[in-house]
Amino acid sequence: MAIPKSVTKIKKDGIEFISNVDRAQYTIQELSRAALKDVGKFLRKRVVQELKQLPGMKKHRRIYNLQYWARRKEADLQIGFKHEAWYSVNQELGAKGMPKKGILRETVFKHIDDIRRIEGQYLSAIEDENRALGLIDEEEEIGDEILT
Repeated sequence: MAIPKSVTKIKKDGIEFISNVDRAQYTIQELSRAALKDVGKFLRKRVVQELKQLPGMKKHRRIYNLQYWARRKEADLQIGFKHEAWYSVNQELGAKGMPKKGILRETVFKHIDDIRRIEGQYLSAIEDENRALGLIDEEEEIGDEILT
């Protein structure tokens, strides 16, 4: 989505109406998405750190296949294990003979204040258009680089 015109001017009966609504909506939407991308990167890094602390997990490189999706259309963030990392899914959710560890869930809860701080940095930029435009990256992002 391209940046809308900064203002829309409408003249009617000698009165000029100026609206920045489209530009403001775009800025809020894109800043929110940029914040979600940073939250996804942050959480992914923290979950991998937590997984490395589990006994016997350092040798299982494939368990670190975490991925996040900062989705534009749905305006949300999804973070989870890649489909080929079945061992990680079983560790997270539990399976027959394997207790539920809930590392992803617990890491999110443990870092709520950090998530709020990251989100706040972006959303506070709404007041400064130049700062906001510097934070916005319009590309879709799926973060799935392997962390070791």
